[in-house]
Amino acid sequence: MTDDLPGRPPVVDLATWQAARDELLAREKAHTREGDAIAAARRRLPMVEFDGTVEIVGPDGPVPFIDLFQGREELVVYKHMWYDDAPPQGQCEGCTTTVWHMKDAVYLNARGVSYAVLTTGRWEEVASYVDFMGYTEPWYSVRGVDEPVGGVMGYATSFLRDGDRTFLTYSTTGRGTEPVNGSMALLDMTPYGRGEAWQDNPEGWPEGDVPCWYWRSDADGNATWGETSRPVPQWTRPGATPVETLGRHGPWH
Repeated sequence: MTDDLPGRPPVVDLATWQAARDELLAREKAHTREGDAIAAARRRLPMVEFDGTVEIVGPDGPVPFIDLFQGREELVVYKHMWYDDAPPQGQCEGCTTTVWHMKDAVYLNARGVSYAVLTTGRWEEVASYVDFMGYTEPWYSVRGVDEPVGGVMGYATSFLRDGDRTFLTYSTTGRGTEPVNGSMALLDMTPYGRGEAWQDNPEGWPEGDVPCWYWRSDADGNATWGETSRPVPQWTRPGATPVETLGRHGPWH
């Protein structure tokens, strides 16, 4: 079948599609090789030594930061933004979509890498939120702790341990945190992509919306940032009900 569809790319036979796919593959391979080169440069960044005995708060009370390595040499943390006194539906939906994807760090652990989530919330609020969300990865409060352990949230950060010495090796924010969120890369492989207005789409493609437009929904699954919305995975949690407020001022985007 070769009949074109309005507002869609041309409809072609499989051989023609394969030729176009192979042409794009050459660009994808170049992109992969450049990514490998960037990763090599990342491994050569200088390190910052800091005091690994600084205390943070977890389910067992205050512990030294170095304990997060769990005896391993490498550690990756995600720094989750926090809004004091906000209910679960009022916490950061960007951080929610990132942390939600890391349900089990077993493959990181097998490679000798530990994983944890840090946030600036008061531990009693954080513990309640973690319980509501059903998170199983370790969470800690870094309230009042300076960088590089605490500081600004919304980052994915890597650390190295050498005996009792600890080092900051890498940190990234914004779209740099997307490797933690596998849905983003999969959406980029779909015909409509992320469905966001900034995308370069074929002529006639569905018009995109604002960034992150689908990260919140109402009880019926409709994407909305209105007063009855909450981050989409929260509707699967026991006891989740419609809400009257976001619990904080203004949407994330």
